[in-house]
Amino acid sequence: MELSTSILLTIALAPLVGCLLAGFLGRFLGRAGSHSVTILGVAIACGLSFYVLYQLTAGGAPVYNQNIYTWFEIGNYSAHVGFMIDRLTAMMMVVVTFVSLLVHIYTIGYMADDPGYQRFFSYISLFTFSMLMLVMSNNFMQLFFGWEAVGLVSYLLIGFWYKRPTAIFANLKAFLVNRVGDFGFLLGIAGVLYFLGTLDYSTAFAAAPTLVGRSLQITQSTHWDAATVICICLFIGAMGKSAQVPLHVWLPDSMEGPTPISALIHAATMVTAGIFMVARMSPLFELSETALSFVMIIGATGALFTGLIGIVQNDIKRVVAYSTLSQLGYMTVALGVSAYAGAVFHLMTHAFFKALLFLGAGSVIIAMHHEQDMRYMGGLRKYMPITWITMWIGSLALCGVPFFAGFYSKDAIIEAVGESHRAGATYAYFCVMAGAFVTALYTFRQMYLTFHGKERFVVVHDHGHGHAHGHDDHAHDDHAHAGHDEHHHVSHKDDHGHHEPGIMHETPKESPWVVTLPLILLAIPSLLIGFFTVGPALFGDWFGSAIHVNEVNNVLGEVGKEFHGALPMALHGFLQLPFLLVLTAFAIQTYIYLFNPALAERIKNALKPIYNLLNHKYWFDAVYFIVFARGSMALGRGLWKGGDAAIIDGVMVDGSAKLVDRIAGGVRRLQSGYLYHYAFAMILGLILLLGGYWLVGQ
Repeated sequence: MELSTSILLTIALAPLVGCLLAGFLGRFLGRAGSHSVTILGVAIACGLSFYVLYQLTAGGAPVYNQNIYTWFEIGNYSAHVGFMIDRLTAMMMVVVTFVSLLVHIYTIGYMADDPGYQRFFSYISLFTFSMLMLVMSNNFMQLFFGWEAVGLVSYLLIGFWYKRPTAIFANLKAFLVNRVGDFGFLLGIAGVLYFLGTLDYSTAFAAAPTLVGRSLQITQSTHWDAATVICICLFIGAMGKSAQVPLHVWLPDSMEGPTPISALIHAATMVTAGIFMVARMSPLFELSETALSFVMIIGATGALFTGLIGIVQNDIKRVVAYSTLSQLGYMTVALGVSAYAGAVFHLMTHAFFKALLFLGAGSVIIAMHHEQDMRYMGGLRKYMPITWITMWIGSLALCGVPFFAGFYSKDAIIEAVGESHRAGATYAYFCVMAGAFVTALYTFRQMYLTFHGKERFVVVHDHGHGHAHGHDDHAHDDHAHAGHDEHHHVSHKDDHGHHEPGIMHETPKESPWVVTLPLILLAIPSLLIGFFTVGPALFGDWFGSAIHVNEVNNVLGEVGKEFHGALPMALHGFLQLPFLLVLTAFAIQTYIYLFNPALAERIKNALKPIYNLLNHKYWFDAVYFIVFARGSMALGRGLWKGGDAAIIDGVMVDGSAKLVDRIAGGVRRLQSGYLYHYAFAMILGLILLLGGYWLVGQ
């Protein structure tokens, strides 16, 4: 049974219809009407996406690859809107629509008091449409359309609270950094068109072997391998969208957007678009060892070094943001060692547990009246049992504890890197192994500071008497000051107001059901989905022709020789080094944050240089600001003063005007108005004319 074109069009367009209704008619529909039409649109897309996945998996439907609409034709080239639906696409469709649906429901509770309620629902439905167009595409042109569209909606949503200067700064930063990546991406697409003569996926992949031996002439004596240039340019696009070093700096700042956006865009879907794209382009990437080594080294660097920054963060959302950077690094490493299925499998499991962690953090922020600093939390587990339990499930999945979803995908990546003999694989293996320890450090620190230990906040009742929770006058222990001198903390009471950090007007309480239901529904796959899908997804041929791996690069095939089922894999995982590293990190953080909190401050002071390095995020922002922001402004100012003002204005415009003015001034003196002056000039002219004639005659 073939997939129906009408069903696929409905999946893509249902969220767009919801977006348009909420966006243009939101004032008439009201809040309930706006969230109803957008949730209905995404729910339809989600249900049909599950149906498509079922048809491809159990129904025996063949791969769908058809053009729906011809966009334009130029000479022999035509651009189409079309869909290519294989199992890789279907899995992404399910992840995008399922997470989006839960985020839509969650938003009802999180944004309940926000004046931009209808606008927010319109934006997130537009994002869902854009992401679906990206993953369902059957050609590079439509891919680029979806790529830019999700970037646009991300820009709108990061700066959703547009009256906050920090939000406007963050969305501009995201926009500019992604333009750098997208320029590389566009060059890669141009390279495909130049060398392969088509932008259609199936045609380009079929012609990909013709790239072998072809090169791009850079200078008279310099030639670069065509496949390497194309793949690196395409990956630069992924570096921007999937926040890889050094184009990672926008993602932590994107936390200025509302928490549902952090979960939907910056954890589960948009930032994984780059990973999906490279996996889709596997027939091209398999042609270049150089490009794959580049991908692997970039990913390994991000997996370890961005994770380290998470250890010193105090904002609950920024910890999860740096965790996302680190996990994207793991996916990128998997792509670099040709374990494309491992990267996409980790993309899928990560989408569930990272969305869970972001939404759980949002639930905490609601309870704490928009306080995000973990130093003013503590002891919340008795107030928020559902959030506490679900976030622990997400945290254990993130750390890769056996039987949780993250274990199956993350450990498979570590094993695959260990099997690789590609240049740089030893460095990558060290980074992903050390990254397991670092992940556990910041994750357990976050959980203990938020939910465990003593309460470090003050409840001030309306009648003016404050009840301090905790054991000292200031309602926070020694550790609460850690790093506070480096960051002046401002806590947001609402979208536009502020309150003193750690001061609350009522005791925290569990979030409403529209918030906790998505947490529960995300906790279930975070716990179970890896167990039931690891076999076919990683070590079977579930993805089929969607992913191409040269036999010599099949590291997952080597790892699969030791695979005897999900249960034995998990049991064996308890004896493996990654779990022992997680256990060590758990013991360290348990001792520090439950039994000896003052030790954290002493460790920070003892390792002050390292702390400063991490706290300043390796000074990437400072370097970019000085070199690129100020440097480009200085260059522009120099060109304006030295070029535009001095040469163009000074010489060409003003200078020519002054020259004409001076000539005119000189000529004007000859116009005296006296008749004898003019007669004298005529006689003089006649004498000169006759004299000239006589000289020529001689």
